[in-house]
Amino acid sequence: MNTRNIEISVGLFVLTGFAALTFLAISVAGGGLGRVGMQVVTARFTNASGLKPGSTVRVAGVPVGEVKSIVLKRDDLSAWVTFRIESDLNLSDDTVAAIRSTGLLGDKFIALKPGASGVPLKPAATIVDTESTIDLEDLISRFAFGSVDKK
Repeated sequence: MNTRNIEISVGLFVLTGFAALTFLAISVAGGGLGRVGMQVVTARFTNASGLKPGSTVRVAGVPVGEVKSIVLKRDDLSAWVTFRIESDLNLSDDTVAAIRSTGLLGDKFIALKPGASGVPLKPAATIVDTESTIDLEDLISRFAFGSVDKK
């Protein structure tokens, strides 16, 4: 009888371990267990250099979503970035989306700056107020070759 209890305990321990590993694998892979609902938002940038699918979307430095796709719109040659954010965020329709980097040469992410209009951002909305990434190489070449305005 004592051996039987030990076998049951070990079996339950192994099953609990498998359940924990499964939950961890789903969470790391971006699964939806234990997550709040997500909404899709699009933003138009003149330059999305360095941003890539899988990059984070942050509000006040806190990750709230991820970039899903970046597409070149051929009629105006702009980058249209589609990303998912938590649907329980109370962002207004005058929210600003800016591409920032984690450091001087770090990964790029989208920083959302909440607006104050009071009109909520609708699902599948397009953010029109954007700030594109600063291209460090372009800035250095302008300075080096004298095309920066001198005032």
